[in-house]
Amino acid sequence: MNIYKTKGTCSSKIFFDVTEDNLVKDVSFLGGCRGNLQAVSKLVEGKDIDWVISTLKGIQCRAGTSCADQLAIAVREAKENEK
Repeated sequence: MNIYKTKGTCSSKIFFDVTEDNLVKDVSFLGGCRGNLQAVSKLVEGKDIDWVISTLKGIQCRAGTSCADQLAIAVREAKENEK
């Protein structure tokens, strides 16, 4: 289980797993807009890590980022740390 401390969002942490074949699984957020973040979690479930990064990267809400953007950053960091 990966845990990422967010920056600049209402959500304070993101929890997720990445499978051996680079699929994002079991995404959940601590705090934030519950309905929107449940939707984001369901939409990325089972998706390729590179798809999640390219799709969510740069989405802005406030402070130049968003919970979706923070998820993109989190999974990118997890991918880099696996190398």
